[in-house]
Amino acid sequence: MIRIVILGDQEMLLGVIGSLLNLEEDMQVAGQTSNWEEALTLVHRLKPDICIMDAEMTANSGLDAAEAIMAAGSKVIILTTFARAGYWQRALKAGVKGYLLMDSPSEELAESIRSIMKGERIYARELKNEPDCRHEKDESKWPKNSPITDTSNQPSNKKGTVRNYFSAIIEKMKLTAG
Repeated sequence: MIRIVILGDQEMLLGVIGSLLNLEEDMQVAGQTSNWEEALTLVHRLKPDICIMDAEMTANSGLDAAEAIMAAGSKVIILTTFARAGYWQRALKAGVKGYLLMDSPSEELAESIRSIMKGERIYARELKNEPDCRHEKDESKWPKNSPITDTSNQPSNKKGTVRNYFSAIIEKMKLTAG
């Protein structure tokens, strides 16, 4: 079972992401919070495999929290609306294992978590086109089976909006309740 802690400053989005991941048979959201100091406490106490967090939060930089969380032993995935080179570069230097955008399909998050648990690094395909955002100039060294390598020649899928996340959860809840 992959144990996950989610950190973000939007309560509704925390609930949506947590609900989606809890529907995966091999994943369990062990905790979620909108406070990065509480996230550190959760990580120390719960020892999750992965912490999913935003790059920018109102009270503090998610990247500051990411560094502290990784030092505590959890892998970090940045899940954000920001495809900014500055965040990307800092995340790479910090050792973040994944950098995904919130407009990606929800299935991509679950698959990325599994790939990261296998030792891969996963980055949003949109970042591939940023010349200063590549972690390796040589594409042959990019991780196999990752969104950045597998779908680089395909148009970006923008169906994974927050509205679609809500719709997916509502549909799955209807199926399990009936």
